[in-house]
Amino acid sequence: MTGNHKDKTISRRRALAVTGGTVAAGGLAAAGLQSAFADTVDTTADADATATATSTSGACMTLMTSVTEGPYYLDGALVRKDITEGKAGVPLTLRLTVVDATDGCTPVKGAAVEIWHCDAWGYYSGYTTANPGGSAPAESEEGDSANDLTYLRGYQIANANGVVKFETIFPGWYTPRTCHIHVKVHTGGEKEDGTYEGGKVNYTGQLFFADDVAEEIFTLDPYAKHTGSYTVLADDMVYDGGGAASGLLTLKAVHKKDPSKGYKGSLTLGVDPDAESTGAGSGGGGTPPSGAPSDAPTGTPPSDSASPSTSASS
Repeated sequence: MTGNHKDKTISRRRALAVTGGTVAAGGLAAAGLQSAFADTVDTTADADATATATSTSGACMTLMTSVTEGPYYLDGALVRKDITEGKAGVPLTLRLTVVDATDGCTPVKGAAVEIWHCDAWGYYSGYTTANPGGSAPAESEEGDSANDLTYLRGYQIANANGVVKFETIFPGWYTPRTCHIHVKVHTGGEKEDGTYEGGKVNYTGQLFFADDVAEEIFTLDPYAKHTGSYTVLADDMVYDGGGAASGLLTLKAVHKKDPSKGYKGSLTLGVDPDAESTGAGSGGGGTPPSGAPSDAPTGTPPSDSASPSTSASS
């Protein structure tokens, strides 16, 4: 269990989580897959999946593994479904379900799920001059109209079934990391001025992609213009091999014979709404690309003329 609890007493629901016996992750997974790719978040399938998940006894799944926030986090991401801003890449529809893993996997209605990731060539908004490693064109050569401070970042607020949905692109990669998406789950705050304010962070993690899918995507345009040594899951300094509990997405191709048509990714995030995550979870070591910032920034990100220092983890 991750995070710092403000209340150290063992609540009834936490006692159930500790003593509930077998983790019934299989039932949750089966229910989640039935509703993973519906076109809208408020569906009968979502309700059915929720009913199935909550009918299991005790702790229906383990808590997600909390990992490092990394150096590319920025405050003030916008609340929006589509975070692409015109960035080129293979389409990715990401569907995440937030449940309370300490209370029978009941949906966490109103949870704010925040994601951020690099573009097809390994560049993050706010850090468009940070070298992604290998050989890649400059981010400025992409020729898109994206805002260099906000692209591929955003929040969505979970519906009554704990579900959020994002439209984005398949991330690229940067040395020395495998392909990934960063994620935070917030509760207790509210939407304000187009972003999410207040509350606390319950979970900080990363979402990962199967090697065979990622490597196939990286042969396509525009990803193929970034060449070099790609880090597979087994060699990544953050992913610990724990499968879904460690953030490994379930992926489904939109068109099996044409990966350029895109993918649908899904995952259930089992969190503890009473916990608080600092973003300083496990996962570190290695040398990141030159130009990466030394710490997770706060406030206004540096301009392109700035040269952030080197980090020990990303």
